[in-house]
Amino acid sequence: MRTTTMAAAAACALLAACAGTTSSTAPAATGRGWIAVSANDGKSVLDNGVSKVLNPAPPDTVAVIDLRGTPKLLAEIEAPAIVVGPPFAVAVAPDESFALVTSGKRAVNDALMSDNVMSVIDLQASPPKVIQTVYVGAGAAGVSIAPQGTLALVANRDEGTVSVLRIKGKAVEHLGKVALGNEKAGPSHVAITPDGGTAFVTRDNDNRVSVLAIRGEEVTYTKRDLFGGSRPYPIDICGAGDIAVVGNVGNGTGDEDTVSVIDVNADPPRIIDTITVGQTPEGAVCSPDGRYVAVTAMSGSNKPNTSPFYRAKGRVVVFRVEGRKLVKHGEADVGNWSQGAVFSPDSRTLLVQNMVQKDIQVFAVDGSGVRDTGQRIALKAGPASIRAAR
Repeated sequence: MRTTTMAAAAACALLAACAGTTSSTAPAATGRGWIAVSANDGKSVLDNGVSKVLNPAPPDTVAVIDLRGTPKLLAEIEAPAIVVGPPFAVAVAPDESFALVTSGKRAVNDALMSDNVMSVIDLQASPPKVIQTVYVGAGAAGVSIAPQGTLALVANRDEGTVSVLRIKGKAVEHLGKVALGNEKAGPSHVAITPDGGTAFVTRDNDNRVSVLAIRGEEVTYTKRDLFGGSRPYPIDICGAGDIAVVGNVGNGTGDEDTVSVIDVNADPPRIIDTITVGQTPEGAVCSPDGRYVAVTAMSGSNKPNTSPFYRAKGRVVVFRVEGRKLVKHGEADVGNWSQGAVFSPDSRTLLVQNMVQKDIQVFAVDGSGVRDTGQRIALKAGPASIRAAR
């Protein structure tokens, strides 16, 4: 296992106990959410709008990034990852002691085959390391850890199920699966409410968001489905859990695609608004304080350069959350085939993953909008998913 060099002070930042430690140039940063984990795919590349698998391929990696002050790479280790699926194939434990990383595809020669692997990565080890491999469902994709830290859910794209996992310390046990009634549903990501009692599962193959009920370790499909847009894919729950945002990636035919807003507290939950954001909103993420939503839209940057819908760069679009409405706050150019995004806990810093460029782009967010700082964090593989603790 190869890693980047880690200074002792940087290694300290991996520990939740070090969250209050700051450098002379960094703002005071206490509490959780200052460590981001990026899963990076080494085998998948985009060749003029066509996704290909390298053979032989460099290894996949998982990178750990310190968000305090100027964001910096702390470590990058080898572990399975995949760009297929929404950019939520990472979950960080509430105490930042470990991360879960799914990899629902593996390379066989120059093709991708379904897989069911999830790695448990000890973030308190120096360097971080894989301490357990859990086998979940076929096409394992989006993963979330309940705020209480004792339960995790994984969306299994290739079999129409959600895996239920028990967490004790850093040990993870697969308890079983929740069937969604259609093995071709394409469950993509599952987001859990702050109270741990409800989860929402996006289903991009049959165009709906399903509601799950959570009672301890018992997870059931309520048969309540929400319909907001074509091919719902990423989903995140904002702030205290009043709303959730869903990116509807559409059919890739050049049409402007959408983001839907779910009223989480309505009885039953329902979609209350849908707005246009641009082509292929691959990622949609709320700031931890619930003030902002960032959407990474490919905007045609993943298409052949001869396509009438091609654009040389993608976009990140930032919205303010005003009650249960999203109001556009600003936008900026990003790279190509851009994937996930993550905010710092104070909402001042936003990281965006650029798959083609193999880097993470750093933005500043303030009252006037969103601004590219010019900083890039280079990685050994293409960044495909990113999360921080909530």
